[in-house]
Amino acid sequence: MPNIKSAIKRVKVSEKRRLQNASQKSALRTAVKSAESALNNQNVDSAKELLLVATKKLDKAATKGLIHKNAANRKKSRLAKKLNALTKA
Repeated sequence: MPNIKSAIKRVKVSEKRRLQNASQKSALRTAVKSAESALNNQNVDSAKELLLVATKKLDKAATKGLIHKNAANRKKSRLAKKLNALTKA
């Protein structure tokens, strides 16, 4: 445990941020998985809604630096590609 006041604050702040990041990352994964499961179940209406939610969470995570910008774009692209294939079929 640090003795210097600023180092003590750093530990507190970094722990708080770590917990917040973990929570947001978990919510992001849940949103993406629920969109994928709706796509796999051929449920077009709910898939569209869940895709919007997942896209928003991916964009926000990329903006905050939680995940890389290209990773977010790749995930969004793959989900949209599955949805387009489902709507055409």
